[in-house]
Amino acid sequence: MLSHSDSTRHIEQPRSARMEQRTKPHVKETIQRAAALLGVDETTFVTSSAYERARAAIEDHERTLLADEDRAVFFAALESPAEPAAALREAVATHRRMIRDGE
Repeated sequence: MLSHSDSTRHIEQPRSARMEQRTKPHVKETIQRAAALLGVDETTFVTSSAYERARAAIEDHERTLLADEDRAVFFAALESPAEPAAALREAVATHRRMIRDGE
């Protein structure tokens, strides 16, 4: 038998939130079969699998990796920022006038 680790087991909160979704019969049957093969109930299998994938998606989104060349360009821009373009200066001046005049 394959093993399954419930990645939500360590979360010390009551199971009070409810989630429901509709799915295709084949998807449901596949989930049921996988859960049975792993020796866990469907809720544990689905919740744990979705939780692991959600955490991975959040970590991927929050982590930015730059190639060496990109990193060098990024830090150079931080150390020596470019002067604001005329359009940016004009936009800031317009914004300040709008705030001041209450527009």
